[in-house]
Amino acid sequence: MHNNNTGLVLEGGAMRGLFTAGVLDVLMENQIDFPCMAGVSAGAAFGCNYKSRQNGRALRYNLKYCKDPRYCSMRSLIKTGDIYGAEFCYHAIPEQLDVFDAETFNSNPMKFYAVCSDAETGKPFYKLLDKADSECYEWIRASASMPLVSRVVTVGGKKLLDGGMTDSIPLEFMERHCPKNVVVLTQPRDYVKSPASAMWMFKVNLRKYPKMVEAIADRHNMYNKQRELVFAREKEGRAFVICPEQKLPAGRIEHDPAALQKTYDLGREAAEKHLNELKMFIE
Repeated sequence: MHNNNTGLVLEGGAMRGLFTAGVLDVLMENQIDFPCMAGVSAGAAFGCNYKSRQNGRALRYNLKYCKDPRYCSMRSLIKTGDIYGAEFCYHAIPEQLDVFDAETFNSNPMKFYAVCSDAETGKPFYKLLDKADSECYEWIRASASMPLVSRVVTVGGKKLLDGGMTDSIPLEFMERHCPKNVVVLTQPRDYVKSPASAMWMFKVNLRKYPKMVEAIADRHNMYNKQRELVFAREKEGRAFVICPEQKLPAGRIEHDPAALQKTYDLGREAAEKHLNELKMFIE
């Protein structure tokens, strides 16, 4: 099932993104395609498997490596500056250990945008990824590089961090491409974001990037306004929202395979529950 008018928007949330992976696997199993997709942070890191048609891949490698210190650990943070090991997560896994299907990704006509934050301007940057290669994986790493626990990523002549800091739910961006959109959120409907705690740490850690610090200080306002827009569009019939019914069991950083599996399962359940309504919305 394919509709040229409907886009797909994927929020981030680190390991909460396995909820999104569960949703996407159900969409793949039901041959539901979109002409255009924008993923932020985990939405990009797991969403890329939707373009490469690799059902189950995101869950598989997360379950396999969630306790591996090369994947995510304080050891990695201390040794490399990245809590999620840059080389292991974004090169060893897709290139050797659980190989990413670059050929399918490249031949799939769906436009896939990874949302990053430009650390120098404090503004979002939307990168169209149409060729899976080492640089593509660096753009995805940039999109998912959470401040304080990740290094600034230099790629494409830009200095980048987590896209969620400047455009957490890129619905407005996607509306430039598609009048209707399916939006996958990783927080329940009643969630309201609070201001960032310990802003002094961001100010110290990102002292070279004052515009980025300003964006992080205002992030809760940006995020809450974006959620208001999402639900307003839903009422207008221009957005179809899939989100958890309650707080997900997986935290942003999660080493418990059972919590990861449950988070994924909840995503599948949400997609299956709303599948017929979703098909009607797309049609």
